[in-house]
Amino acid sequence: MEGLIMAAQIILSLSILVGVHEAGHMFAAKFFGMRVEQFSIGFPPKIFGLKYGETEYSIGAVPLGGFVKISGMIDESMDVEAMAEEPKPYEFRSKPAWQRLIVMLGGIIVNVIVGVLIFIALVFSYGESYFPKEEVTKYGIVAGEIGQQIGLKTGDIIIDISGQDYDRFSDLMGSDALLTDNAYYTVKRNGETIKVQIPKDLIEKLSDKKNVGKFIEPRFPFEVGQISPNSQADKVGLQLGDKIEAVGGTPVLFFDEFEVEKRRYAGTTVALSVLRGNENLTLQVALDSSATVGFQAVPLLKLKTEQYGLGQSIKLGSGQAFAAVWLNIKGLGKMISGDIDPRKSMMGPIGIARIFGGTWDWHRFWNLTGMLSMILAFMNLLPIPALDGGHVMFLLYEIVSGRKPSDKFLENAQKAGMAILLALMVFVFGNDLWNVIVN
Repeated sequence: MEGLIMAAQIILSLSILVGVHEAGHMFAAKFFGMRVEQFSIGFPPKIFGLKYGETEYSIGAVPLGGFVKISGMIDESMDVEAMAEEPKPYEFRSKPAWQRLIVMLGGIIVNVIVGVLIFIALVFSYGESYFPKEEVTKYGIVAGEIGQQIGLKTGDIIIDISGQDYDRFSDLMGSDALLTDNAYYTVKRNGETIKVQIPKDLIEKLSDKKNVGKFIEPRFPFEVGQISPNSQADKVGLQLGDKIEAVGGTPVLFFDEFEVEKRRYAGTTVALSVLRGNENLTLQVALDSSATVGFQAVPLLKLKTEQYGLGQSIKLGSGQAFAAVWLNIKGLGKMISGDIDPRKSMMGPIGIARIFGGTWDWHRFWNLTGMLSMILAFMNLLPIPALDGGHVMFLLYEIVSGRKPSDKFLENAQKAGMAILLALMVFVFGNDLWNVIVN
């Protein structure tokens, strides 16, 4: 069932994004009097088709893209016979270069607009909830395996990132930390201030699904939250709001200390010292080999929640949308420079589906869809023949030089671009399958 939910989410998300992208091309072409022969969401074979006016609207069986067929345009259809005929007034090639440029930018522009609107709507509807710096620095961080590898220790208080202040815990894993050269954390440890360098490959490690939760987390005192039915916590009578003060006689103030101490008693019975209101209790808990007690810990840190009006939502949402693009630009630059291994950072539909997850969460769905819309716009703007950016590159050359590249040149460039894209698709699909197998 989880696999079906993952597949449904990515198919719906891509269908929305491809639909609006191709609609951007189509409406721009129709506005300038160009004939649009086909509009398809998904690639052939065709499942459903309906002709309205001069355009056939269809849904393809392969839901990983789509296309618009504009008369007189050299595209993936490679209709060279039609291109050999005399240009007709309604064809793409007959129109001025500036009109053709707008048509090719139409899909990119619409994807940007949709992405920005999604982020604005999310900020307006949900606001923001986060641990602010003043809460994070109360008790420091819990350093997981990867955090320890770069030199962090549990209890470290991170003061800034490369000398720059930060607002919230999530900033410690943002682009300023992970995608900036020679970045470092300024850390207060045992009364001393030190620098912990952030290695270039840290983002590569953190993007690996098997490393989730192994970097850093806020350190926090805790109380007992939701209790799992028939768990040890349920059987011994733990209650909401209880505070566990000791495990086997060893005091525990923070949740990470509780986790360490209880694992020492895996497979045995251990005494938990519990404060319930003003009453001190001792509960005997029989732990299995995993040392699971069976409750959710509620952090005793103040989660800051902010709601925004429309004006603030427009500003913050737009910033988040374009930050997603900037993050991908910096990531691409690090892949080109060799600082990041593409095998660990690039993902295709399978990898993206796994990010959507096996449960349907509309906030996560729209957040990822907004991000994918911005990424799709950026990727399509790359100057690779067969992508919109390739057509834009040739049209800009025509506008600046006054000379139009020959149809034969454009045909060969389209073939080369399609070969590049096919090779890239094989790589990302193969990489996705490999990651599924090893992870």
